[in-house]
Amino acid sequence: MMVDEKFCFKEATNLTVHKTSVFFPGDGFIVYDPNREIIFRFDSYGPDSEPKDELVLMDAGGKGLLTLRRKKPSLHQRWEGFLGEREEDRQEPVFSVCRSSIIGRSNLIVQVFGDPGEEYHIRGSYSQRCCTIFYTSSENSSKDPVAVIKRKVDPSTHVMLGKDVFWLCVRPGFDGAFAMGLVLVLDQMYGDNADGDVQDVDPTSEDFSS
Repeated sequence: MMVDEKFCFKEATNLTVHKTSVFFPGDGFIVYDPNREIIFRFDSYGPDSEPKDELVLMDAGGKGLLTLRRKKPSLHQRWEGFLGEREEDRQEPVFSVCRSSIIGRSNLIVQVFGDPGEEYHIRGSYSQRCCTIFYTSSENSSKDPVAVIKRKVDPSTHVMLGKDVFWLCVRPGFDGAFAMGLVLVLDQMYGDNADGDVQDVDPTSEDFSS
């Protein structure tokens, strides 16, 4: 799944995700590349506790990259992703995100509509900022990690930062915009509430920064 080739980095890349906003505390996101340049942003215009049915991930200049819309009604908490800013109801989604089960802890499944064999699973605890995104396909039953969400440690003090600042680590060739779109969905589905988080994984099990 590719949103824009320029966000598919040639090397493993750690993006810094900052949950913040100038409008309401903690209701938006700013994402920085390793050079501390803004690469993505998401602005919201309502309190963080207010459920949102449509999200638009933008680049640094405010261009819409992905529109994410909550599917209603949906027992599996399904979201659909559209390229750019969705303006017409006729526009078809390019992927969907949903829980694999309506009860208990479950994986999140990401289905890509352009390629029926392409699928991703998300495991971990987003509320603890500890998740792994795995690629899988109909031809290969193994799961290949392509992105990791993990807590950020201050390199100068070695102190773990709060959950409003974390790393989104993406594998070479995996689209960072697509990965950040999935972060927005995770934040809406789980936020800082551990109830119903996806299945636990070892927080040190995957790392692309070596």
